[in-house]
Amino acid sequence: MTTAGIIIGEDGKARCAWHGSQEDYQRYHDREWGRPVTNDIRLFEKICLEGFQSGLSWITILRKRENFRAAFAGFDFEKVAKFDDGDVDRCLADPGIVRHRGKIVSTINNARRAIELKAEFGSLARYFWSFEPGAADRPAAVDHPTLVANPTTATSTRLSKDLKKRGWTFVGPTTVYAFMQAMGMVNDHLEGCYCRPEIEAMRLDLVRP
Repeated sequence: MTTAGIIIGEDGKARCAWHGSQEDYQRYHDREWGRPVTNDIRLFEKICLEGFQSGLSWITILRKRENFRAAFAGFDFEKVAKFDDGDVDRCLADPGIVRHRGKIVSTINNARRAIELKAEFGSLARYFWSFEPGAADRPAAVDHPTLVANPTTATSTRLSKDLKKRGWTFVGPTTVYAFMQAMGMVNDHLEGCYCRPEIEAMRLDLVRP
């Protein structure tokens, strides 16, 4: 019997099927996606890369991630906030990243907004985790049809609106929900995926910012 959205790997483990058995993508699925993140720089990186992913496949961004890190000062938003037009031109000339002027300019803008957010809340982590949905706002079953039918949620829409109000860009509800999934604000590993109970345990033990 097979379950929609689940595949069995060569190691016999059941996983969410979206990694397509590609080694680097599977490693990202196993070791990173959905595991709770509270580090401000990593959170900034994740939301920026989700913005770059818009209109593209995530594997494209994942395979360029080290290039993005080099281009954007490791996503240290204090440094990125100081980027100028010369840095925009440098990034546009970099074949190792996605050369989209709007998304590059957005990353610099969002770094400046991130500094403001940190000043107000003490950390980006404290701000983002304050939007964590409660159990009543989560689906009864985290299965493939449910996730396919819900690329956005009430929480991602609310967070998106708040970020936009604060001047952030490329943070639509779908992008924000992908960010929430990646950073572990929600556990969207499918029921049946071997990672799901591991991440549930991590979330249970997590000290929220």
